[in-house]
Amino acid sequence: MGGARWDNVLVLQTSFIGDTVLTLPLLCEIKRRFPSARLTFFCSPQGHELARNSTAIDEIIVDDKKGHDRGIYGLWRQALGLRKRSFTVALTPHKSLRSALILYLARIPCRVGFRQSKGWYLFNRLVDRPAERHDVDRNLSLLGAFGISSEDCERDFALPGASDERTAIQELLSLKETGAKRLLFGVNPGSVWATKRWQAQGFADVIKLLKARWECEVIIFGGPEDTQLTARIHEISGSNCINYAGRLSLRQLPQALSACDVFITNDSGPMHIAVARRVPTVALFCATTPALGFYPYSSDAVVLQKDLPCRPCSSHGGRRCPLGTEDCMRLIGPEHVLRAVERLVERRGEKGALGHQPEFVFV
Repeated sequence: MGGARWDNVLVLQTSFIGDTVLTLPLLCEIKRRFPSARLTFFCSPQGHELARNSTAIDEIIVDDKKGHDRGIYGLWRQALGLRKRSFTVALTPHKSLRSALILYLARIPCRVGFRQSKGWYLFNRLVDRPAERHDVDRNLSLLGAFGISSEDCERDFALPGASDERTAIQELLSLKETGAKRLLFGVNPGSVWATKRWQAQGFADVIKLLKARWECEVIIFGGPEDTQLTARIHEISGSNCINYAGRLSLRQLPQALSACDVFITNDSGPMHIAVARRVPTVALFCATTPALGFYPYSSDAVVLQKDLPCRPCSSHGGRRCPLGTEDCMRLIGPEHVLRAVERLVERRGEKGALGHQPEFVFV
């Protein structure tokens, strides 16, 4: 199609884990249209942990660009390794110069990237990145280089849980299975960017409200880097929750989140994982805005945000509030979160649809 040979295809995405999740529909669409193609995913070590169970992917190549593969020598080594594999088509939604340069040096004959990429001149097929669309649609738009419209694509995240992970999260699953009437709420207070994190006191107050409103269990999720934050929330909530931060691997997280009736989270990678696993989600958008295209891509979600002229302060959110007010975090109240959770609990049993907009609420 479009003069390309689809027998040996590479997709490159080495950014954050949320970006990995949002690239899965592109991988699935390629495999759906070209089932005989060998499809390889070039991604970060964290991306590998998430994508390793996807049935759309035949092979994963890890790019440890902050470790073993960092710098010019790591780039050159990776490019030579890809060159030996004789890929026929490569697509990348990643806009960095490094990503474009790796594909160019790998001598892949058909290289597709965004016109807005820093290394746009190293691609031989360019596609405009539609800034107003969700990132899933932007990634799928790369197929427009071959005459495939993103409107004609399916939006399948295909993020299966591994069967061998059930033992590792048995305690959590038991909480769900031992009481049929008991709700299980997940809370994710972490994010790479400080201004994306709602206040710890807010999460603690929400936990108290949830426990007062329902017979339920509340699980705090987070990585090893979040343990200090989650310990504080656990303490000021009155130990009214179970702290799972640092206890689960990234590979175990999708199946663990699937046990939740509702997931309450900052704008973060785990938010996208929950959506991919079809978990009803309340998303708190502090410094960032849904207009950037990274909102939960499901009708079974509620996005809470404060309408402030200073948002977004950057595309990722900053390390600190430029104005020093932290209004985008401070002015979202726990009562707003509780009302959003109530709406999703009331809709339980009504399966939300992936590939749709959530409910956007300004508080």
